[in-house]
Amino acid sequence: MSSNFAAALAHLEQSGGRPEEFSSPFVELLPITGAAVSTLGDVFGSETLSATDGRAARLDELQFDLGEGPCWDALRSARPVAEPSLRVAGRRRWPAFVGALEGEEVSSLFAFPLVVGALRIGAVDLYSREPTALNPDHEHQASALAYVISRHVLRLALEEHAREENLQQPLSRRVVHQATGVVLAQLELSPEDAQLVIQGQAFATGRTMTDVAEDVVAGRLRFTRQNDRIEVES
Repeated sequence: MSSNFAAALAHLEQSGGRPEEFSSPFVELLPITGAAVSTLGDVFGSETLSATDGRAARLDELQFDLGEGPCWDALRSARPVAEPSLRVAGRRRWPAFVGALEGEEVSSLFAFPLVVGALRIGAVDLYSREPTALNPDHEHQASALAYVISRHVLRLALEEHAREENLQQPLSRRVVHQATGVVLAQLELSPEDAQLVIQGQAFATGRTMTDVAEDVVAGRLRFTRQNDRIEVES
C-alpha cells in the first residue's frame, strides 16, 4: 500500500461527518480530472453529496435527469464501470447522456458503486478531460475509497432517519450481538462493519434491526460473498 493511498484512506475514514470531503481523495490519487459522490435510487434519493468541480457535479445532474450513464450502471450491477473512450463506445452505451455532453471537455468516465452488504446506495463518478484508463491498482484504490464512503453515507442516513422518525426502539442487545458474530464469520468483516451490514439490510427492507438479527441467528437470512459482492440469501 502506497503512503499516499494509506494517508488518503485514513483521512477519509475520519471525515464521516463531512460529506463535502468525500470526492477530493480520488483526484489526488488517480489520473483523472474530477470526481463526484452521489446517492441514487428510491431508498436514498438522487443527490450529489460532494464534487470537486462544477463539471463533475453537472455530469451527476445529467445522469439523474436522463436515468442513464455510468453511475446508474454501477449502482445496478454493484460493479465498477469504465469507459475510457466516451465519445465512441460511450455513445453506444448511453446515447442520451453522451449526446447531452456536446461541448463538454470529457473524454473518459468511470463509476464505482457505493454498497454496504446488499444495500446499493449510490456511486462515485470520475471523469478525465483527456483520454485515460485506470490500471488494476487504481481500480483497487478507488473501490477501497468507495467502500469507506459507503459506510459513512449509510451511517449518516441512519442517523437522519432516526432523528426524523424518532425511531428510538429498544434493541435486543443479545440477539444483535449474536447476529453480528454470525455475519462477521460469514463475510470475514470487522464487528463494526458486520453490524453495519445488518443495519443496512434493516434500513433497505423497512424492518427493525432486531427482526433482521433474529432471522440471521435463526438461519433464515444469510449473507455471502459472490465475486467481491455481498449478497443476501433467504
